[in-house]
Amino acid sequence: MYIDPVLQIILIAITLITIGVLLIILGILSSNREERETKVEAGGVIIVGPIPIVLATSTRTAIIVLALAITLTILLITLYINQIH
Repeated sequence: MYIDPVLQIILIAITLITIGVLLIILGILSSNREERETKVEAGGVIIVGPIPIVLATSTRTAIIVLALAITLTILLITLYINQIH
């Protein structure tokens, strides 16, 4: 069954967004209502062409976000190459 590459990317994006929202909801529901000290880390990536630019609050978060960015870049390149052939 042939699926248009653009549709594949859209489906992947919708799936990732849905998983992210579900993880946020799960985190909110599973947190205790008690007052306690928590450590918050954040990270993000900006992909300019094939080059990922990583923004993070810690080294650990930067490594995780970079791994995800590289995986996404490889996936997109693979989809692009398959589209050409």
